[in-house]
Amino acid sequence: MSDDDHESMLDGLAGADLDGHTIDELSDYLDSGREPLDPDIEASPGCQLALDALLRLRTQTWALLKSEAATHSEQDRSWMHAVLQNISLEAHAGRDIPLRHPDPEVHLRITEGSVRTLIRGVGDSVGGVIVGRVRLDGDVTTLDAPVTVAITASAAFGNNLERLSQLIRDRVVAELATHTELNVVAVDVTIIDIHTQRVARPEDS
Repeated sequence: MSDDDHESMLDGLAGADLDGHTIDELSDYLDSGREPLDPDIEASPGCQLALDALLRLRTQTWALLKSEAATHSEQDRSWMHAVLQNISLEAHAGRDIPLRHPDPEVHLRITEGSVRTLIRGVGDSVGGVIVGRVRLDGDVTTLDAPVTVAITASAAFGNNLERLSQLIRDRVVAELATHTELNVVAVDVTIIDIHTQRVARPEDS
């Protein structure tokens, strides 16, 4: 895949919470080493979430996706486009998720976009996995309301998919218990694609 193909796939993937920027602009900003520093991008929570996701995509999966695209261009271009689009969508702040505080006058919140980005990061940290989409189903705005996490992913050929899915579930549950007070009743992991080239398996990471 050429750089021009990469640019065309990124072009136009913008979210309202990217504060007027596009995924294409953020990719260029990373290419420049974030120099000169853009205060508008650095001050935007949505842009920061998208930049973090793009960095993970580049470091762990970009070489694999480019290689796959060279062999199965249309299928893998579509998958790559979907991943990039989901990064843009997940940068949206979304709903406010409350956190408990002993002082009833203090109201703490984290955004749904931050939690989705946290989950994506956990999934991407599992060897052999590329997270496609993250969704929170349920009333996340109410403490103790049941919430289901839905994750789609692509796995490297040769992995035990049942074991891989369970590893993702375990890590996501642990991270959400550490950083949120969501009442997670289930983490549904759906493997929707298999990569034909090997990346690191969980036991290698």
